[in-house]
Amino acid sequence: MYRDDDLHPDDEKRRQYLVNSLSLGALSLAPFNLAQAAWWGSTPEQLPEHKSIFSLKGDVRVNGLAAHLDTRINPGDIVETGSDSEVVFVVGSDSFIMRSHSKMQIEGSGFFVDALRLITGGLLSVFGRRKQNQPLTMLSTTATIGIRGTGVYMETEPDLTYFCTCYGEVGLSSSNNLDDSEIISTKHHEEPKYISNKPVGGTHIRKAPFINHTDIELKLLEAIVGREVPFGIKTDLYKGERREY
Repeated sequence: MYRDDDLHPDDEKRRQYLVNSLSLGALSLAPFNLAQAAWWGSTPEQLPEHKSIFSLKGDVRVNGLAAHLDTRINPGDIVETGSDSEVVFVVGSDSFIMRSHSKMQIEGSGFFVDALRLITGGLLSVFGRRKQNQPLTMLSTTATIGIRGTGVYMETEPDLTYFCTCYGEVGLSSSNNLDDSEIISTKHHEEPKYISNKPVGGTHIRKAPFINHTDIELKLLEAIVGREVPFGIKTDLYKGERREY
C-alpha cells in the first residue's frame, strides 16, 4: 500500500506543486488555468470522442504494446504502467489516473464498461451515472465494489485493498465474504476503508486514513469528460486531504 512516506519523489513533487498553486489561487478558476496546463502538458478540457489518452509519462502499455497519445483504450483492454509512469485516460463517460506499477483489465463491450479489475497498483476514477441496466463493478484482490455515478480511489495488494469513495455512493463487499458488506455514501472523502484478506474484529472492512489522492486530480478527471466535481476546492480543505485521521 502506498503510504505518504513511500511516495516516489515525483509524486510528492506534484502534490507540493499543486498545494503551492492552490495557495496562490492559481487552481481556483474553472475549468482550469495555465498552472495546471504546465504540469499535465495541456489545458484540461473534454476530450474529443476519437481520443482516449489525455496525458502519459514513462512506460505505459495497452494490451502489451507501448502507448502514445493517439492510442485508443476500449472495454476488453489491459492497461499497465511501469516504474515512474502514469496515464490519464477516458473510456466512454468514465476517466482515470493510473499510478506507477499498476495493471488493470477493462471488461465490457462496445462503449460500455461492465467491470474494472485492478490487478496491481493504484487508480483514481470518476464515473458517469449508470442506468439500472448498466451496472459497473470494480474488483481487486480482496474487494468487490458496485459503482454508481461517483468518484473513487483504489489501491490493491495481494492481501489488502484501500478504497476511498471520494463522492457518491457505492456498495462495498469483501471478495472473501460477500455478506460482509457496506453501502457507503459520501460528499467529500468521509469514509475511506481497508478491505483485508483476513477478518479483523469479525469483519474484513475497517476504517482507513485519507491517503495518496487529491481534489485537483478529481477536478482534472471530471473536466476531461465535460463535468465538474460536486464540491468547492479551498486551500484549507486541500491541506487536510492527506492528513491521517
